[in-house]
Amino acid sequence: MLLENIQSPQDLKKLSLEQLPALAAEIRKRMIEAVSSCGGHLASSLGAVELTIALHYCLDAPRDKIVWDVGHQSYAHKILTGRNKDFDCLRQYKGLTGFPCRQESEYDTFTTGHSSTAVSLAMGLVCARDLKPEEGYFKVAAVIGDGSLSGGLCFEGLNNAGHLKKDLLVVLNTNELSIAPNVGAISTYINKLISLPVYNRFKDSLEALVKSRIPKGSRLLKIANKFEEGLKGLFVPGMLFEELGFRYFGPFDGHNLNLLINTLKNISHIKGPLLVHVITKKGKGYAPAESDPVRFHSAGPFDIATGKSFSRQAPAAKSYTETFSQALIKLAGENERVVSITAAMPEGTGLDRFRDMYPQRFFDVGIAEEHAVCFAAGLANKGLKPVLAVYSTFLQRAYDQIIEEVALQNLGVIFAVDRAGIVGGDGATHQGIFDIAFLRHIPNLVVMAPKDGNELKDMLGFAVKSGCAVTLRYPKDNIPASSAPCAPIELGKAELLKPGKGVFIIALGTMVIPSLLAAEILKDDGLDTGVINARFVKPLDRELFREISRDAGFIFTAEEGVLEGGFGSAVSEALDRPVIRIGLASDFIACGKRETLLADYGLDARGIADKIKSHIK
Repeated sequence: MLLENIQSPQDLKKLSLEQLPALAAEIRKRMIEAVSSCGGHLASSLGAVELTIALHYCLDAPRDKIVWDVGHQSYAHKILTGRNKDFDCLRQYKGLTGFPCRQESEYDTFTTGHSSTAVSLAMGLVCARDLKPEEGYFKVAAVIGDGSLSGGLCFEGLNNAGHLKKDLLVVLNTNELSIAPNVGAISTYINKLISLPVYNRFKDSLEALVKSRIPKGSRLLKIANKFEEGLKGLFVPGMLFEELGFRYFGPFDGHNLNLLINTLKNISHIKGPLLVHVITKKGKGYAPAESDPVRFHSAGPFDIATGKSFSRQAPAAKSYTETFSQALIKLAGENERVVSITAAMPEGTGLDRFRDMYPQRFFDVGIAEEHAVCFAAGLANKGLKPVLAVYSTFLQRAYDQIIEEVALQNLGVIFAVDRAGIVGGDGATHQGIFDIAFLRHIPNLVVMAPKDGNELKDMLGFAVKSGCAVTLRYPKDNIPASSAPCAPIELGKAELLKPGKGVFIIALGTMVIPSLLAAEILKDDGLDTGVINARFVKPLDRELFREISRDAGFIFTAEEGVLEGGFGSAVSEALDRPVIRIGLASDFIACGKRETLLADYGLDARGIADKIKSHIK
């Protein structure tokens, strides 16, 4: 066994080139075994094994810096950098994170989890290196995928790098998939691949010939340069990057270790921005992941022999995402102006079913949340009902567009904000805990949260009919069993679910059912606790809140979001009296099961009851 003797990339370098394919097989086996038990981003990491080995074999990490875009392809990197022994705890409570993490290892240059950032981060390192020569020279490599190129930020970084002409290596790993199949003109262009590494040898030979035989300034030199550009434009997919100022190499087989290592070594002396283009297969080495890379992009526990998922849920359990998907399809059948938009997440947001039923009204814009919001505004401007389904953590990337292109124009865009609140295994970069605070102060924007599945469906129907810009937030969770009533949705109107005397909980969304259960617990302590389902963060039901405020000795709010600037703050401002807020501290929350983290932060029924008792005492 080779892998058990590798604690760092220095141990990797002790192996011969002939031993590396066997090591790659061991790494894949280790990944499959661990992810089959705990879940994780398997297909992308399987596809990047040889590339990761080659980078660490040729670079001198941690002195040399590797910046992973997104980071869901970095499992081999974790295994090779001293974390193999802990890999069974991947994405588990107090275990390894599923993405690169600065606090976890000196080999993780940045904590990453969002797309298209690697080139800009790497350029910052490069310029800092060149401004501090006393600290010595080090190499910087940014690893991006073709999905990264659908995000404008990646091109901003490439543009700057090509302009500054500093030493930087960008590795472009293309596999025609980011999460779902890539879309867009850039992806189509990149994947029109003609495998002609001979071009680079021809270019070098041509340049040598020109320099040795043709005088500077001659007309023949201009003809030779035009000939070279014409050849590149006709045959090589790197023309785009060459025009941006990069020296392009490839495309290469991303699973050929000899080729990758020899290429990286051969170009190591070349100055300026370089781009090495490799082609890999997502899910490489595990047949179920190769045949269904979308499902194995982020897989739950599964049977290794068959690839079939282990179901840990009751068959009747339905998620908020599934409920949203079914409700949207029903609304689209009733109203042909309803259209849907996703930023490369059709399966994750439940829009894949909408896509299959109404393909002409479905738009996947790629990993481009800013564009998605602007695009939605354009659709709404002409009377359509655009529903943008997006994870809370990714909506952050389009904050400016929500204000400028939607709210300022007062356009009826509907934001279906999935994964709002604690999401569990994806950890700090993906916890959807900030959206209440960053949305509630935006003018012309309605912010809602349902307590259960029926209310989610009613709120979505209300949003489509309203003509307002609406944000509807819901968690990554199954619909809770609830017998609570569901009154018709009215703009800015909460509902009193349980009367009380002296103590009231004003709960939002996912905290409503736990608050009702907490009220039952508090009954044993002699506390008659009322519960209100707020429904709206904005506008608030000031009338109802002020009515209960007159008789309540204690008012508590409960929300699954950060307290600073959150829902509780809004209630406190509206009532102009002390309100005890129950929610999340302004902090980054690590990975762990959703129910475990909710209990840790006191956001389950027992935690809410204990906080209320403690405060009253």
